[in-house]
Amino acid sequence: MSDKGYFSYVRVSTQRQGNTGTSLSEQQAAIERYAQRFNLRIIRQYEERETAAKIGRPVFLDMLKALKSHKARGLIIHKIDRSARNLKDWADLGSLIDAGIEVHFANESLDLNSRGGRLSADIQAVVAADYIRNLREETRKGIYGRLRQGLYPFPARVGYLDTGKGNPKRLDPIQAPLVRKAFELYASGEYGLNMLVEKMYDAGLRNKNGNKISRNGLVCILKNPFYIGVIRIATVGELFVGLHRPIISKSLFDEVQNVFAGKRSPKKNKHFFIFRRILECKKCGKLLIAEKQRGHTYYRCQAKACPQKTIRQELVDQQILEIFRKLQLTRQEFQLLRTEAIKFQKDEPRRIEAARKQLLMELAQTEDRLAKLADAYIDGIFSKETYTTKQNQLTLKKQEIREKLSFLKDTSHEFLAEFHDFLELLKTAYLCFKLGTPEEKREMVQITFSNCSVDGKSLSIKLKKPFQTVLERETVPTGSPTLATTRTFSPPLMKLYKKLSRFFEDQANAKRLTEGGSELPLAP
Repeated sequence: MSDKGYFSYVRVSTQRQGNTGTSLSEQQAAIERYAQRFNLRIIRQYEERETAAKIGRPVFLDMLKALKSHKARGLIIHKIDRSARNLKDWADLGSLIDAGIEVHFANESLDLNSRGGRLSADIQAVVAADYIRNLREETRKGIYGRLRQGLYPFPARVGYLDTGKGNPKRLDPIQAPLVRKAFELYASGEYGLNMLVEKMYDAGLRNKNGNKISRNGLVCILKNPFYIGVIRIATVGELFVGLHRPIISKSLFDEVQNVFAGKRSPKKNKHFFIFRRILECKKCGKLLIAEKQRGHTYYRCQAKACPQKTIRQELVDQQILEIFRKLQLTRQEFQLLRTEAIKFQKDEPRRIEAARKQLLMELAQTEDRLAKLADAYIDGIFSKETYTTKQNQLTLKKQEIREKLSFLKDTSHEFLAEFHDFLELLKTAYLCFKLGTPEEKREMVQITFSNCSVDGKSLSIKLKKPFQTVLERETVPTGSPTLATTRTFSPPLMKLYKKLSRFFEDQANAKRLTEGGSELPLAP
């Protein structure tokens, strides 16, 4: 073995250091000077770009295997911490030394064949391992510090751009709208993942390398709460409220998760039926099935033992038409409700301020609960799992409140327009259903109906809240409104208006949340 040469081993911790730094060449130069000084012949150079704290480095293991096979007389390394910063790898090197393999350190004068030199090397190896443990702990502290500040200390996700250390991620003006579009399309239930991958690629959505986003990559995007402004650390399951601007609202994110849970997909039907999946049997609760017989459409219960008989579509049409007739507003009702809606619009700033104060109070309470939860965890009241679960719940609630605050704005003009459209719909609903196409009739029913059950030949109909409120309104004297009735606004109409205004105000708040990302610029 005396005529064999030596291996050299150099290492840096990251690929970036290996590509842009000078450490590798400097290490190799020091090793060559050491070899020349002691007349050692280097027969092979091993170079690695990976941290020595990690067990199982491929180049290092390949080198150890070659040394165990006696393919070289020994090994020259720049420093101890270049060879191993974990005690497992240092023990492997120690085994080679005990087997007669020479190990030299170009930057440290150590005689590893003597008891004193070996002890000194062991101490340095332990110090190097402790340095890594301490560095890992300090790094973790730094990362958690950033997360608690709402900053994401990792490369930006698709749809965002890096803005430097200490700054929140910035929206990518091209990719962010496409990410939002991906969420909207998948939430619709009309696209499978494979189809959505191709559609979004055609639309211009790309990963950070400019390539097509894979199916798994798209799933990671659609399941990541980062896009609603929440940072999730998957390894520990913790959530943090981020400072970056959300791309989508929490409600849209929840819709997408529901699609994942249900895996729903649209079914194409051979025939178009106006009341398909709308009529249900009052006796057993199952949906009625539509079928054509001798030029007529019938609806029957799908339960074989159910006593419910079939009902013809013409009979259903007649009863629904009567409901729409009752929904029609008189001229007096329309004008008085319109007048009161204008008054409601002027009071919008006061209501917004009251809502803002309420949300700020809820936010303060949530933050206080988070602080108390942390204190309880420190005192050992909760286990780690319980603490993480409760913290995540409060973090999501906090983000939801912040989302509501950010979207809180004066929408009185929108309310007035929507309320007027609602009143106009009531005026025309009867004729629209009576004279409309089958598609228009189905749309009218879907807009207005909440539930429709069949009992024998009779329908039991429950309308959606605003329409049901109108249907159940108290009667108002007919005739043209007088000056007095216009000013005093008759009690039945006042009661009706208050119910409707509360409903539309709730709808406006919900709409603001649903369309939270609508301010994003559209992709070209």
